[in-house]
Amino acid sequence: MPSDATPDPYADPLAFGQRMQILRTRRGLTRDQLGGLVGRTGDWVKKVETGRQQAPRLEDALQIAEALRVRDLSELTGHPGHLPLFTGPGHARLPAVKAAVDALPFTVTGEAPPGEHLAARLARAWSARHQAPNHREIIGTLLPELIRDAQLSVRQADTAADRRAAHAALAEVYSLSQFFIAYQPDAALLWRVAERGLIAAQESEDPHALGVAAWLAAQAHRDSGPAHFDAADAVNLGTLRHLEPLLPDASHEVTAIIGALTFEAGYTAARRKETGVAWRYWDKANEIAKRLPADYYHPVTSFSRAIMGAHAVTVAVELHAGGESVRQAAAADAFTIQSRPRRARHRIEEARGYQLDGQPDVALATLEKAHEAAPETIRYNGYAKMIILEETEAKSPARRQRAAELAVKLGILAA
Repeated sequence: MPSDATPDPYADPLAFGQRMQILRTRRGLTRDQLGGLVGRTGDWVKKVETGRQQAPRLEDALQIAEALRVRDLSELTGHPGHLPLFTGPGHARLPAVKAAVDALPFTVTGEAPPGEHLAARLARAWSARHQAPNHREIIGTLLPELIRDAQLSVRQADTAADRRAAHAALAEVYSLSQFFIAYQPDAALLWRVAERGLIAAQESEDPHALGVAAWLAAQAHRDSGPAHFDAADAVNLGTLRHLEPLLPDASHEVTAIIGALTFEAGYTAARRKETGVAWRYWDKANEIAKRLPADYYHPVTSFSRAIMGAHAVTVAVELHAGGESVRQAAAADAFTIQSRPRRARHRIEEARGYQLDGQPDVALATLEKAHEAAPETIRYNGYAKMIILEETEAKSPARRQRAAELAVKLGILAA
């Protein structure tokens, strides 16, 4: 290795701080930028890196790993063992949701509500998920009772048909739970819910419930890092093989979940930098979207004709194609996306594209639109935080000020 090359943090046993410095340098972050991402100062980062500060606690290590886009905690600690690291700030409602999930079903008491009543509550919860700017707060409030009542419905079902319907509702509750738990600091809870959702969906024998559960499980695998891409494909493509024969006569809901799963396969391919495969799956998903009415919008995945433009931006960004990302962003109309958090996520993907294309001012303006659409979405998004903190050290005073103001809104810099 040349003497001026960046050392390999895995070649020899290194201290936590040394690994952190190497990985930070590879990401192109200053100490102040990394400190801002994890709620610390640049001086604190320097002390950890130089060994004057002891290695941080696990909670802080997880935040550092997320900021550095490290997929495996052993890259920082040097110890074997994988942890999914897409974590964000723990929501105040998380302990109550966790308690409801952790409660043994046979200890849950009470009378199950009528199936129609539970379905109506779920519909209202999904509406809040897509329309409320503080959707995590609302969903976190609703979930504990929804989990309890859905479990009671399964236990108290009188007939096989009622039991299958109850399992479908329970699978839907677990799907809603995953939207709340994702990117929060409890990976084990997320996996517990994902697995229970898949089991409940299989027990329901409902193709739509199974498709939604598999869609979420595939995302959980993919977001755990490259070592889990094969597992994401196994869940995703296996479910597609099961559902695709239903497509000619499928309902809008089943058609949409098949389309959503098809795009997810392309998303994973884009993460692998498999350009041709990624765009082929996008094309296939786009053809499925054309089967749906122009105004149809899937209540869970947001799959629709309108979403395909946003999906194209995502593929281009994951392929690190800045010019193509901007071209796709110009072609996509974010205002046709009905879901506020999905619209915010699209704006974040657009911002990533503009940043890749060397247009940081447009990237910041786009992130401001994401914040307007759904503040809780951007607050949990590591890519958005990375762009903002990078621009707080821009040469342009106006851009630094704009980025700092947005960082304060997100709570990643003090006012």
